[in-house]
Amino acid sequence: MPKRKDLKSILIIGSGPIVIGQACEFDYSGSQALRSLREDGIETILINSNPATIMTDPSMADHVYLKPLNTRSIIEILKNHPNIDAVLPTMGGQTALNLCIEADEKGIWQDFDVEIIGVDIDAINITEDREKFRELMLKIGIGMPPQASATSFLKGKEIAQEFGFPLVIRASFTLGGAGASIVYDPKDFDGLLSRALEISPIHEVMIDKALMGWKEYELELLRDKNDNVVIICTIENMDPMGIHTGDSITVAPAMTLSDRTFQRMRDMAIHMMRSIGDFAGGCNVQFAVSPDEKEDIIAIEINPRVSRSSALASKATGYPIAKIAAKLAIGYSLDELDNQITKSTSALFEPTLDYVIVKIPRWNFDKFEGSDRSLGLQMKSVGEVMGIGRSFQEALHKATQSLEIKRNGLGADGKGYKDYDTIVQKLKVASWDRVFVIYDAIQLGIPLKTIHDITKIDMWFLKQYEELHHLEEEISKYTIESLSKALLLEAKQKGFADRQIAHMLDCYESEVHKKRTELGINRVYKLVDTCAAEFKAVTPYYYSTFEEEIEKPDGTRYVANDSEVTDRKKIVVLGSGPNRIGQGIEFDYCCVHGVLAAAECGYETIMINCNPETVSTDFDTADKLYFEPVFWEHIYDIILHEKPEGVIVQLGGQTALKLAEKLDKYGINIIGTSFKSLDLAEDRGSFSTLLKENDIPYPRFGVAETADEALDLAKELNFPLLVRPSYVLGGQGMKIVINKEELESHVVNLLKKIPNNKLLLDHYLDGAIEAEADAICDGEEVRIIGIMEHIEPCGIHSGDSNATLPPFNLGEFVMHQIKDHTHKIALALNTVGLINIQFAIKDDMVYIIEANPRASRTVPFIAKAYGEPYVNYATKVMLGEKKIKDFDFKPYLEGYAIKQPVFSFSKFPNVNKNLGPEMKSTGESILFIDSLKDDDFYNLYARRKMYLSK
Repeated sequence: MPKRKDLKSILIIGSGPIVIGQACEFDYSGSQALRSLREDGIETILINSNPATIMTDPSMADHVYLKPLNTRSIIEILKNHPNIDAVLPTMGGQTALNLCIEADEKGIWQDFDVEIIGVDIDAINITEDREKFRELMLKIGIGMPPQASATSFLKGKEIAQEFGFPLVIRASFTLGGAGASIVYDPKDFDGLLSRALEISPIHEVMIDKALMGWKEYELELLRDKNDNVVIICTIENMDPMGIHTGDSITVAPAMTLSDRTFQRMRDMAIHMMRSIGDFAGGCNVQFAVSPDEKEDIIAIEINPRVSRSSALASKATGYPIAKIAAKLAIGYSLDELDNQITKSTSALFEPTLDYVIVKIPRWNFDKFEGSDRSLGLQMKSVGEVMGIGRSFQEALHKATQSLEIKRNGLGADGKGYKDYDTIVQKLKVASWDRVFVIYDAIQLGIPLKTIHDITKIDMWFLKQYEELHHLEEEISKYTIESLSKALLLEAKQKGFADRQIAHMLDCYESEVHKKRTELGINRVYKLVDTCAAEFKAVTPYYYSTFEEEIEKPDGTRYVANDSEVTDRKKIVVLGSGPNRIGQGIEFDYCCVHGVLAAAECGYETIMINCNPETVSTDFDTADKLYFEPVFWEHIYDIILHEKPEGVIVQLGGQTALKLAEKLDKYGINIIGTSFKSLDLAEDRGSFSTLLKENDIPYPRFGVAETADEALDLAKELNFPLLVRPSYVLGGQGMKIVINKEELESHVVNLLKKIPNNKLLLDHYLDGAIEAEADAICDGEEVRIIGIMEHIEPCGIHSGDSNATLPPFNLGEFVMHQIKDHTHKIALALNTVGLINIQFAIKDDMVYIIEANPRASRTVPFIAKAYGEPYVNYATKVMLGEKKIKDFDFKPYLEGYAIKQPVFSFSKFPNVNKNLGPEMKSTGESILFIDSLKDDDFYNLYARRKMYLSK
């Protein structure tokens, strides 16, 4: 049966600002769904308050409403569009589902005759209400852990007494495991129970007997209206039960599951999906499996929507779950749809993987001083990376190389722990670096059995680690000259980076690269094709690996490479890597627009990125996608293979920017602003000298490289001082200090964390107003695209401030200085492309804080507020295709737009919530107001100094 003819206009609810537990994977899902519906000629209306995402781009839907996600906004949209036939709430995570339920309870969908598609409200209620879910599972014969629900403190205490410890407390109707905890000690129970009851919107908790040490699995399913069900992906958590799946290292396909148990689990998942309701769409099911021969299976939960893991499963298999789920919601059946990658097989064909993927979460504990860094049932990571390889070992190494935490992979970089007690303690309490600590433990000689007893990680994974350690030991016996081809090839096949091998051999990375090139050990690129090469794939989605040479009958030798190089002129766009505080989805937005603009200019576009949650790593965003670490070795090999005209670095945030020096050194063309100019702006001392030469005011400053130099400078500059390291993003390491003791302690800590860094000490302009400007420069002319005034005073990081566009309180004289300084700096830095400049205003004098000649966090916000495709324009300027004068700028905004930061402090209850020069927000929303008399603006302005910390 083809799609329904009665659905002509559909409302999609987005997921709002990014918070821990709900990140840009829903931006990816929503974008997929919108494209999918529009392919079928359906009018799409979107509500989402997040300005940083591709999803809210005007090109994505017929009508985009950047409004708060509440029922008042829903009613307003339904009045504006009386022709809306249905709402699709399954693409926006828990936020969208909760809003859909609230609107249903208030009778809004009924009042406007709007049908809910893609899910069944009863199904949501069954899966979110843990007591109903338990009853249903027992009724259909699915095993559940011993558990009971409580809606009062007293009832919770009774259950705990009956079950005994350890226990798991889970709050109903929450996101990212909010309110969930494992309780080992009875004295902690009362506080954790009270907190979970408070966090749950229906004040209900489920208390389970903890299944500690059991193995955890996830299945991603799709079902159509004819009850066809396909299992898209089976994901195994390397971490056992007790750690939230969003904080677990996960692997696909499942590695340690027997086929017999997999078939049982499959049948149970399908049975569960069919029993919770009659709906067409996606579903995620989580199971625990006992770690013994019996392999007992117990159901943990089911989510009848596109989940966090759906984005991962889509990128892991090449099967676009959200796109197909949207088609199923409008009436198609699976057998009527094409597999998007092969174009010759059906969507009813279950993906087969001939490679392994490893996902590792990315945490940001350094931004939450005093936070509990242990991992548990409540999600704490802010992003994730995925590595694709021909083996678990290769994929694990690629994932660790993608994290951007100054590690080169597992071990072999001199950064591991060597102390027995520290290692054992870190194994006992799961934390963000346990993936590395396992390797350290093996290196120290701790037996695998001991590691298994402490961590309960399956022995198969630990043996994989042990093999890597043995290989490192073997290689370390040789020198670069004496290392054999066979051993070097084995190291590369197991994912060791050239940099790690150089560490083992005590030589330079470039020598390892040279040796392997001479020996013919080169990366080859393989397709992610959903069908293990059984059918021909048409989508150029690649990962790299190393293979043995194959000998033909005629004696010639070759290595099979799926990535064919065309003779078209090419541009590489470097992605922004994993999401983290200070570098979020706004840079993915910029990268996607950069790719689209380069394609409009006739270039073949090549995307390199390792973030499975984003639109940039969609297989049909660029002409070619290399799902690889944004790590020098991988990038250099792709460039040698593809020979592009150049590389765009200014759209991928600090990740891409940090690689500019290497690109420049190797003679690779950087598109747009040159490395020299990028470096000048990053080097705080050199930049201040440039300001001096151009007669532009800046706070009195000095550069220090030691604590002694800093203390000498302090006498000259006077406290308070703002201390800032060079080459960082998101205000990392910035702090306002008010005396010598604070200064010395901060400088010593900083130089320990970031050795050889140039620190800039500014006299802090207390009580100044902060503003910033974004502009496009073509080397001759400068066009300011937006000037924003911060509601909070100077001293709070711009990413944590409420930024108002246009300014609300700056006089003509100040505005003239801002414009003048922006023009002068953009030209003095020889900017070609985007530039962001930040200002401090005191006594009507405009001082420069810093300039970044790249895409900034605020560019998507300005583009959405004014309705102009600024990244498209900037990319064409970078490519030399257009000049500023070639564009017709028509910004339009009635009233004001405010970029509002959103924080995830609720995940870290004991953390100091004060704001300062180091960024802490995880996302943002946009608020439009007609005038400064608006209550929302008044409230923000009244609270502007509340959280300022020094």
